[in-house]
Amino acid sequence: MKASENIKKLILRYKTIRMEISPGKYKHVFFDLDNTLWDFNTNSEEAFRDLFEKYHLSERGVTSFEAFIEVYNKHNHLLWDFYRRGEIVKEMLNIRRFSLTLSDFGINDSLLSSNIANDYVSLSPTKTNLFPHTLAVLEYLAGKYSLHIITNGFEEVQYRKLNHSGLSLFFDQVITSEDAGVKKPDLPIFLYALQKAGALAEESLMIGDDEEIDITGAFNAGIDQVLVDYNNVCPESRATYRVSGLEKLYEIL
Repeated sequence: MKASENIKKLILRYKTIRMEISPGKYKHVFFDLDNTLWDFNTNSEEAFRDLFEKYHLSERGVTSFEAFIEVYNKHNHLLWDFYRRGEIVKEMLNIRRFSLTLSDFGINDSLLSSNIANDYVSLSPTKTNLFPHTLAVLEYLAGKYSLHIITNGFEEVQYRKLNHSGLSLFFDQVITSEDAGVKKPDLPIFLYALQKAGALAEESLMIGDDEEIDITGAFNAGIDQVLVDYNNVCPESRATYRVSGLEKLYEIL
């Protein structure tokens, strides 16, 4: 029997006795996915290196892989801000971030931009790098709480990440911004997540890496929060709890 099947059976057995062994305040734990559990930066860089070689970008005028990533990140961050505000659709975000990046290197090729965009969306979710202690912590928590995901990522991409990395075994509900029709940190996505999970705000906990998107959003919904501050960038967080890594969750839960 595969290890993943053993884990799934163990989780199901634990869930049948959860209420007996976990009478504390929290019953539902909601996780952000990217940059909290799934190592977005490492996985994205691996995918980009594959595509940089596949499309021979250095021969087309891109000065270096590092320069390509720097320019891409600039455009991607700006376009994601537009997307979160509902000013562009995901199809425009996906292709435009690559066409703008290539244009900065003097490459104006709409077909190349489209091909790279499509390949990136297909390839990046198959990468499986997780933050340290992710699987061990989830195995521990799954025996005590109902676990769920709240994510702003594209629905088909986020499900592929969960499946390829083995994370889907642990979560009862996966709430995406596409499914909810609204993005974090807006209040309705948290209310929608509570409804789907059959949870009350006062018995729930949100765990994420972003002070504004995860922590403030959950706070406004009346949900306690854990900021996973891997790089110590938010020492003055308003979060109920602040931790330096996932292993610190053992001390809270």
